[in-house]
Amino acid sequence: MFIFGLGVVFKLVNIQFVDGDKYRALASQRIVKDFVIPSNRGNVYSVNGNLLATSIPKYDIRFDAITPSAKNFETYLNPLSDSLSKYSGKSSSYYKNELRKARANKSRYFLLARNISYSDYIRIRNFPLLNLGAFRGGLIVEQTTKREHPMGGIAQRTIGYERIDDDGNVTRPGIDGAYGVQYLRGIDGRRAKQQIGKGQWKPISDANEIEPQDGYDVYTTINVNIQDIAHHALLEQLEKYKADHGCVVVMETKTGEIRAISNLGRNSDGFYYERLNYAVGESHESGSTFKLMAVTAALEDKVIDTSDVVDTEKGILSFYGKKVRDSREGGYGKITISEAFEVSSNTGIVKAIDKAYRNQPEKFVDRLYAMNLDESLDISIIGEPKPIIPDPRIKNGRWSGIALQWMAYGYGVSFTPLQTLTFYNAIANGGEMVRPQFLKEVKEFDKTIVPFKKEVINKQICSEETVAKVTQLLKNVVEKDHGTGHKLYSENFSMAGKTGTCQKDYAQKDKLSYISSFAGFFPADNPKYSCIVVIHEPDKSVGYYGADVSGPVFKKIAQKIFIDTPIVDEVESLEVKNASAETEFENYYASAQAYKTIMPNVVGLPAMDAISLLENMGLKVKLNGSGIVKKQSLTSGQKVNKNQIVVLEVS
Repeated sequence: MFIFGLGVVFKLVNIQFVDGDKYRALASQRIVKDFVIPSNRGNVYSVNGNLLATSIPKYDIRFDAITPSAKNFETYLNPLSDSLSKYSGKSSSYYKNELRKARANKSRYFLLARNISYSDYIRIRNFPLLNLGAFRGGLIVEQTTKREHPMGGIAQRTIGYERIDDDGNVTRPGIDGAYGVQYLRGIDGRRAKQQIGKGQWKPISDANEIEPQDGYDVYTTINVNIQDIAHHALLEQLEKYKADHGCVVVMETKTGEIRAISNLGRNSDGFYYERLNYAVGESHESGSTFKLMAVTAALEDKVIDTSDVVDTEKGILSFYGKKVRDSREGGYGKITISEAFEVSSNTGIVKAIDKAYRNQPEKFVDRLYAMNLDESLDISIIGEPKPIIPDPRIKNGRWSGIALQWMAYGYGVSFTPLQTLTFYNAIANGGEMVRPQFLKEVKEFDKTIVPFKKEVINKQICSEETVAKVTQLLKNVVEKDHGTGHKLYSENFSMAGKTGTCQKDYAQKDKLSYISSFAGFFPADNPKYSCIVVIHEPDKSVGYYGADVSGPVFKKIAQKIFIDTPIVDEVESLEVKNASAETEFENYYASAQAYKTIMPNVVGLPAMDAISLLENMGLKVKLNGSGIVKKQSLTSGQKVNKNQIVVLEVS
């Protein structure tokens, strides 16, 4: 027993003096712990200042029934119960009983209110007893934040979010996800809490050890009016044609700023919602919208001209046993390349490209490369795939004996809707290709932290001559009676564009479906906006041609933008300085001050200045001619009387 006692004493001394610091630290870690206080995520705004996404703080209010002294608890029990009764509607006696029960049970985490707003939190923390704070009043406040989208489902996927699941996996789609880490997230704060048993923690003090810093606000390029127009125009057409999914993008021509982007997919119940960002992330064969790229390349290489005649050969061409067919049975006979483009003749365009490049297909591919069609747009929103263009010089480069001919009418190549629109926008922009922009600026209150300016991908993708020719082709598609988009023509406003109808899953005939598209710009002569509409898998029994399915969406968007969002030329400032005008005014003012009753010399002054000066002196002026004063009837320096007549010779 003596030896055992010595062992116990030795162990106690060892724990106290040798390992004491280690065990005291472990005990402290178990009792006190730092908790992260999430910072408020910055807001996301439209280009015109409408709120698109915001973080709403929510609060849970709890009560430590042990902390208040017996005197304070009894003094404030009745008024606290009355205040809680007025807030919740429950009786005052209910709260008296619950609070007494909590104190008797030594509850240190009694719930008073859950998930309340900031205004309610301020109200409750000022209730009797709770207003004494954490140490004397037992107040415990827990804050969380919730991301809200005031516009609801409209553009929600594009606006985006940041979500972290239980395994720590992060999902960051859209603008919120792309710029969240860099600008929106902010810096988290820290607060020490003490464990009070059963996994419950209580703040040690009222103040945070490190206050959270809110994230910056992000102003997007989205215009809520145009976004609303695009969303509902697309939704209406998807429902009409019972399509699987579709997207719309509206871009400002000069700057590349995205004014609207809508992506809608159908769920199992037949309702449409923002399922995926198809415009940015879904690459597919383009179909006839690629004919613009093919014709532009050939015109720029000067291997074709729009007036060249091609024979559509009854609407069927054959290459290595594979057939190219026109939608019109029997074809179009002999027509110009311009007409082939307008009516979207597959055989006409394919024949022209095949004749021009069959012996040097790499020249066609190189021209596509020169127009940046092989490059990703390098936008911040994640998920953009690289374009696909077959190349005969690359091993496993998707090249085959029919690759050139199939490329000519949009098969074998693959682009996202946004990549296709960027090319069409370049044509509308006189040949200058600009990068699509989703952000206008990053702000902290009213201070701009990061401005986002126009980014040029290619100053001139092709010559001005080529731009003029293909622009006219796009106009003819809509304006000409026989163009595939002639049903979209309107006398009230002009449009230019290209229809596209592409087969999908054509390798399996039982699964054959279509992609209907329309890409273009408006107004046709001085384009303000470019736009693309892509609709996947419309019900074939209702319709599937691009002119019928996607074209009306394009027209409705263009029409409503003109009606609901008229284009207005804004003057940045009315304070325009003109050196010569200021000099003339100073001379006029000096003369007006110097001469009251003596005839001034007005020769050389503009007629209007001379009249103003002389009439202010009380003289009556007769003017012969217009322009600059060359001669005056009264000699300068002589004394003049009120109402005296002076004749000015002006030329």
